[in-house]
Amino acid sequence: MKKIIETSHAPAPIGPYSQAVLVDDTLYTSGQIAINPESGELVNDSIEKETQQVMKNLSGVLKAAGMSFENVIKTTIFIKNMDDFQKINGVYGSFFDEATAPARETVEVARLPKDVNVEISVLAKL
Repeated sequence: MKKIIETSHAPAPIGPYSQAVLVDDTLYTSGQIAINPESGELVNDSIEKETQQVMKNLSGVLKAAGMSFENVIKTTIFIKNMDDFQKINGVYGSFFDEATAPARETVEVARLPKDVNVEISVLAKL
């Protein structure tokens, strides 16, 4: 049975999807972009600040499911420009212990929702 995860610590969905779905002990998150859930404003002053907000939003979703970044087993990162990879990776990496970091794929895409530069989703287990 699936349980829909909702939190005010991440942006509300802007379409027919949930912030996350918990099935048994596995959490599937929707991709998060850098919308500040308190103001509703897009954070895009720099790629680092944008990535920081994305990770903060993911943290809120994980917390709502009773998890943290320690529970993450796989991430998917969509980026608009592969030239930003090192900066994104620097911020992203600060949320994980390198010795137990999750599996990951990073894909450059032509366009993301609201013309953001980065979107990240995670798969986590209790």
